[in-house]
Amino acid sequence: MLKNYALGRVWKTFRFLLTVFVIVRRKEHFLHIRPLGPTAFKQTILDLGVSFIKLAQVLATRADFFTEEYLSELKTIHDEVEPMDRADFEIMYNRAFGSVRPFRHFDRSPIASASIGQVHKAVLDDGTEVAVKIRRLDIEKAVLDDIRIIGIFLKIFQPFFSRLTKNSLEAVLNEFADMIVKEVDLSIELDNLRKFGDTYQLSGIRYPKVFPSYCSCDALVMSFETGMRIDDKEGLARSNIPFARLMDRMISFYMEQMLVCGFFHADPHPGNFLVREDGTLIVLDFGMVKRLPNSTRVAMIEMIKAANEQDFELFIVSCKRLGVIAATAREDQMQELAERMFDIFGNENLSATTMQNLAFDVLDSMRELPFKIPQELVYVMRASSLVEGLGTSFIENFNGIKDILPVLIKNINRALGAEARFLPTLKSELMSLPLTIRRLKIIITHLSEDNLHIKLSGETLEILGECIRGYLKSISVGIVLITAAFFMQHLSFSHHQEVAAILFILGVLRVFIALK
Repeated sequence: MLKNYALGRVWKTFRFLLTVFVIVRRKEHFLHIRPLGPTAFKQTILDLGVSFIKLAQVLATRADFFTEEYLSELKTIHDEVEPMDRADFEIMYNRAFGSVRPFRHFDRSPIASASIGQVHKAVLDDGTEVAVKIRRLDIEKAVLDDIRIIGIFLKIFQPFFSRLTKNSLEAVLNEFADMIVKEVDLSIELDNLRKFGDTYQLSGIRYPKVFPSYCSCDALVMSFETGMRIDDKEGLARSNIPFARLMDRMISFYMEQMLVCGFFHADPHPGNFLVREDGTLIVLDFGMVKRLPNSTRVAMIEMIKAANEQDFELFIVSCKRLGVIAATAREDQMQELAERMFDIFGNENLSATTMQNLAFDVLDSMRELPFKIPQELVYVMRASSLVEGLGTSFIENFNGIKDILPVLIKNINRALGAEARFLPTLKSELMSLPLTIRRLKIIITHLSEDNLHIKLSGETLEILGECIRGYLKSISVGIVLITAAFFMQHLSFSHHQEVAAILFILGVLRVFIALK
């Protein structure tokens, strides 16, 4: 598939990444090339196809990267493309099902077509109506080629970013690359769907039933679900289903996913949620599913709780545990961030729009401060913004942050685990006491044998890394100046010896100050 490396396509990829680079760096141009305007930026993404459409949907949540003009265009990009041509479809259909044809009827015309694959309606031999998702021909190769090209250009731009900005960009791109590689493998979506059904079987939410014997990495066969889209206001009104009630269920469901179980549907756009006539919510498309470590979940809960209670100490600790605040951040910078977040949570008179604008201002202010967005939160932000956007579009003065707080407070013990209560905590500690004593004995033994190993925390390592980088930068500059002095000594132009002497003295002083 050399077409993925065609010069025109590589150039568009370069222009896409250059635009991201220039906007994030707040520059007017790079290498005398100006960034694409918002409309041209969107069109370039659409021209580049699958990987860049998916990446744009992630970037659309990053108000710390883009201005509102670019965000407005990015939010209009939908994952809807032309269906496969008949020849490509037949290749993938035969690859997926071979000589085994489990269908009494199969509609060759897709009912939905996206960048990864397309969905067809079919009927199994036993009469069961099913939806069949078939991935596009060579999609995995196209995705890997795109990731490779993005990686090459990113290496060119990286030296011009600050370390923390580079980390945030790498977090987005690494998380995106990891997610999209999984998304093109439909056997992983099958596993996600089955696990969702097991984990949230008591949630009152409906999920498609899968038929594993007919599934593979190329195809996913599941029950055909019918209902209204969750944003179909007229249909919901005809069925007397209040949209506010659906949003309450969505908020509770996502609180359960993100903060209690740490396993969540990361693509909650309206097309992935159907509502049956009886008000049952149906969730579709499990290609983008994310897992959160327990430490991340607890830190998120503590941060929300601290912001609501205006607890500065807990807020800073939780932000550091999340990796949002760099270890090198000054006290006044942390205080400024905390105060702005407290304003958002504490002002009862804020409308949803005003709150979003304040949140964008906070993210915008973080561009020049030692704050970053860790990789684990990339899709949390995306999912949260989509749910928030759904609410603000249909409910007057909807405010996701204010609405989630009562739900979170009600379920705080479940979110933190049963051990958050006193008696289970006491029981757990007593049961672990023998192990604690054993560990203490091991530490004393190692200490007596001069064999004690110290493990540094991530925060300590980050501070140490900053110090080392500062020393090396100063020393490197000094060495360059000293080398330039020796080079000047061998040139023959007027005052070359004086210039060489000045460079040598400056270089020695730079090294001396760095080592002092």
